Amino acid sequence: MKYSQIRKKLVPKESSWIDDGAAYATHLLQCRENGATKYFENDADEYLDRIKLDDFDYSIPFEYDVPFPPPKDPDFKFVDLFAGIGGIRLAFQEQNGKCVFSSEWNKYAKKTYDANFGEVPFGDITKTDEKQIPDHDILVGGFPCQPFSIAGVSKKKSLGKQHGFLDETQGTLFFDVCRILKEKEPKAFLLENVKNLTSHDKGNTFKVIQETLKKLGYSVKAKVLDAKYYVPQHRERIFIVGFREEVFPNGIDFTFPEPPQYSPRIKDILQKRVDPKYTLSDKLWNYLQQYAQKHREKGNGFGFGLVNLDGVSRTLSARYYKDGSEVLIPQSKKRNPRRLTPEECKRLMGFPEEFRVKNIGVSDTQLYKQFGNSVAVPVVTAVAKQMVDSIKEYEKVHGQKTASAKQAS
Repeated sequence: MKYSQIRKKLVPKESSWIDDGAAYATHLLQCRENGATKYFENDADEYLDRIKLDDFDYSIPFEYDVPFPPPKDPDFKFVDLFAGIGGIRLAFQEQNGKCVFSSEWNKYAKKTYDANFGEVPFGDITKTDEKQIPDHDILVGGFPCQPFSIAGVSKKKSLGKQHGFLDETQGTLFFDVCRILKEKEPKAFLLENVKNLTSHDKGNTFKVIQETLKKLGYSVKAKVLDAKYYVPQHRERIFIVGFREEVFPNGIDFTFPEPPQYSPRIKDILQKRVDPKYTLSDKLWNYLQQYAQKHREKGNGFGFGLVNLDGVSRTLSARYYKDGSEVLIPQSKKRNPRRLTPEECKRLMGFPEEFRVKNIGVSDTQLYKQFGNSVAVPVVTAVAKQMVDSIKEYEKVHGQKTASAKQAS
């Protein structure tokens, strides 16, 4: 039997996703052989009873027919937080890791994720009990950046009141990362965010993040990496890597990857035939030119990004669906440029060709948002490889198989 046939029974309609029922069911199905089933089975049974599938047999043999199934014999387990459409998951699966928990609040991103991995992510991470997340070796996630209330902590100090190390991040999504790290104690983590995180609030936000992670027991390294060495797009992102000191008492030798020595080109990711609907209308093209001219006269750099086909593009953003202005493709036989197609956005972000974006019930508008919010997959893959290789080298040198502190207890 094909996995999609079983999956269709478990998730008969999209409304099944609303209360995480389908997440419990698909996670249970994919985790049935790795010891994580205890975290999902009770809620999955309740869900199956509700959709009148209470006699479902999870031991049914099946063959995966999704593009990116979990590895049969994984080397480690990881959880995928703020998962988006699964760019970071792809990177760690390529290192032979098994995802045992995924979370993403956007329903359209969930559809794309499910179409490619056969798993419905859980929803709002702020409502997820950290104790109900399976034990794992590595935590990964591209958490959204929110301002931290430094003033609240200062006020507590001035009043002589004690505050926990998590207080400084209370009310932010980074707080949810911290409470999971504190409870599950994975051996390592990888967090990704925008470059400006390092300068937000004059550097105070990033300082709080680093200090909090260190108080949680991790040695922390961070670096801004530009995707332009891997894909034809200038895209700078901060990557924060941590290794649990209790698990690696002798210190772990990790360095961020050096970029490959070649120059990607936009023309290499373009489709040969493109629907005319992606060409900008006269009205929009005239507006963008006038807008750019107005700002040039004011002495600033706002304007559209007409790309050099032998070079790299500007950063693709979640607003790309509005007018495509940051990455416009010149057309030799047409006066007006065009925007990228979703398929080309997929390539621009370094997703594999097998990654499904067509006929999955997701509009171009939502796909543009999803790729604009995603990660450049080859960059994350390079970091993931360095992390996993560093752990393997530590185990080789010290002659021991490491485990998360939680798993070892």
